[in-house]
Amino acid sequence: MVERAREPAHFRLVILDGKVYVEKIKESMPTRESFTMWGILQLLRLYPGRLPDLELMFDCDDRPVIPSKDYRGPNAGPPALFRYCSDSQNLDIVFPDWTFWGWPETNIRPWRNILKDIEEGNKKIRWKDREPYAYWRGNPHVAPWRGELMTCNVTGKDDWNTGLFLQNWEEEARTGFNHSNVAEQCTYRYKIYIEGYGWSVSEKYIFACDSAVLLMTPRFHDFFIRGMLPQRHYWPVKDNDKCRSLKFAVEFGNNHTEKVEAMGAAGSRFIHEGMKMEYVYDYIFHLLNEYGKLLRFKPTIPPNAIELCPESMACPADQNWRRFMEESFVTSPSHTIPCTLPPPYDLEALKAFNDLKFKLTKEVEKWETEYWEKLIKNE
Repeated sequence: MVERAREPAHFRLVILDGKVYVEKIKESMPTRESFTMWGILQLLRLYPGRLPDLELMFDCDDRPVIPSKDYRGPNAGPPALFRYCSDSQNLDIVFPDWTFWGWPETNIRPWRNILKDIEEGNKKIRWKDREPYAYWRGNPHVAPWRGELMTCNVTGKDDWNTGLFLQNWEEEARTGFNHSNVAEQCTYRYKIYIEGYGWSVSEKYIFACDSAVLLMTPRFHDFFIRGMLPQRHYWPVKDNDKCRSLKFAVEFGNNHTEKVEAMGAAGSRFIHEGMKMEYVYDYIFHLLNEYGKLLRFKPTIPPNAIELCPESMACPADQNWRRFMEESFVTSPSHTIPCTLPPPYDLEALKAFNDLKFKLTKEVEKWETEYWEKLIKNE
């Protein structure tokens, strides 16, 4: 089960007698790999001796690669591969992304600290006093649908109620990431989430503002988005009719301010209260603990593996990396045990939840269709 996931994996990680060993299989984006490993080290410092021995493969790339259609039946045995996202067509195991421990390339601090910064940023401008438009800043060149989004910008001919901005990371690095401070980007009533080549790491930062999130129909999911509901935590936006769908969303919100302000606040509360760093650690603990219980062999240290420890990772790191590692360093074990793992959904409850999502999305689509029909009729 483990070895068969080797081909797409970037590294193999072994936890044995409370120590962590890593075998690097192929090159990955350095921050993703290193800060994911760092996060697992911090988990073991938080809950020492609580995880079973285990061995796993991790892929740091953007898209899932274990298609469910190839593994059907009770004895199918798909390879176990961890990554940051998956989708309805694949069986990759979803793990919180590396930026929870910091994203030095973009100067975004570890999650515990950036959440506090965003909370302070939220207080600066009340929702009703924010710009009454939909905001997005990012790289439009990573996927065709992002390029399509940029056509929804305001022009002399069309006004789609948007403010869409190109993110030039090289220029940002030269100017000290002046436009990349996520704590200073809560100045619009609406913020757009659209996927990149795969799921986008920006999702949690966008939701952390009190702004109403306009969620462009996603294909991929990270570890938390499936627990959120349209109209309750976000507003669904059509991927196949972006500009008109965005314009309607903003028009609706500006005419139903109490409803949409409350929705934005609920989405933000979901992040600030439900995704505190201690809960992220608890999620990882239960994920690895339940996974470890499934192994039917005694993990061993691979011949080419090295032992990881905080000093060996932080000391050689450059100044910015080391700063974020120090910020996210777990200084002492937790005084409490991990939260109790709730029972899984039964099939009936899961179906009811997904049916509600579908119903609430279709309700928005119906309002949107009626809006455009009325507008065209009155022209």
